[in-house]
Amino acid sequence: MTARRASIAKSAVATGKGDDGTTGLLFGGRIPKDDPRTEAYGAVDETVAALGMARVELTDRGLSDLATLILRLQRELFVVGAELATNPTATDRQQDGVTRMSEKMLKSVEAELAKWEAAVEMPREFVVPGETRASAALEVARAVLRRAERRIVAMSRTDSVGEWLLPYVNRLADLLWVLARAAEQAEHAAPTKVRG
Repeated sequence: MTARRASIAKSAVATGKGDDGTTGLLFGGRIPKDDPRTEAYGAVDETVAALGMARVELTDRGLSDLATLILRLQRELFVVGAELATNPTATDRQQDGVTRMSEKMLKSVEAELAKWEAAVEMPREFVVPGETRASAALEVARAVLRRAERRIVAMSRTDSVGEWLLPYVNRLADLLWVLARAAEQAEHAAPTKVRG
């Protein structure tokens, strides 16, 4: 055993299996780390991390209702990631709400979108992110999620995706935009318009 392998054996995280440029899928199998599927669920993972920054900002500002919702959405994005990371030959082993998106999850995010749209004053034109730290963090998460959406669309050209996955991601990105406006308004900040 080499010194490098010996050090990996002592790690609770590193296995060394990915040293060849591959990564494991749920329910078995390995694919390249730059595979369109890996790119898709990697961008979802980035979204979860970006939402973590937003949640911290919301919590620090006492916006606990928004922070609680963001935590729920982070957890739901783990389901998105699990669906994308599933070996395509093992989709029959997926479970709704655990490793596969469900219609119920889509309906839930649509209900949140309707609720928050009704609660905030909606700008009538494009806005420039950055009025508050919390709203800016939500905008970063939204932009990363839109990249994840593009990666999922690209992946879907060669691999199938579940019928609820893309609509969920699309609605969630819309919701994050609305939540950014809610965060601004909670701190009495008006959005900056693209044209001054």
